[in-house]
Amino acid sequence: MSGALEIRRARAEELGPCADLYVRVLRDTFSWQPAERHHREDFLRTAAEEEIYVALEDGRIVGLAGFFRPQHFLHSLYVDRRGHGIGKALLDHVSAVAGGTISLKVQAPNRRAQAFYAREGFRCVERGQDLGSDVAWLRLVRERRPS
Repeated sequence: MSGALEIRRARAEELGPCADLYVRVLRDTFSWQPAERHHREDFLRTAAEEEIYVALEDGRIVGLAGFFRPQHFLHSLYVDRRGHGIGKALLDHVSAVAGGTISLKVQAPNRRAQAFYAREGFRCVERGQDLGSDVAWLRLVRERRPS
């Protein structure tokens, strides 16, 4: 990272750029799905129900996390550049905000994300596949970490 990383709640005017990052990352990394399957409207629709956090570097959004508080569910975690600590910083921030156990679902073909979450102390508690979907998922949980 070239500048200091700032993590905070997204502002309303940042949701559009967050949606663009969401689509860009999905299209670049979810190679098992057709690129045209991912739309900014999907992000914007779920963002209305979630707390969206952004990671900014030199004022530019380089990552985002979507947290659905009622279920302590990390719905999304996407970064521009992997391997720079952005995802971990976002995850640590959301964990602190959540104040307890958090869960998430990761698509079964997403081995890189699974390895990341395993390093961060998540364990698989359920496997499944949504009705009408051709992609299996894993539900991961991390218990509250001591302060």
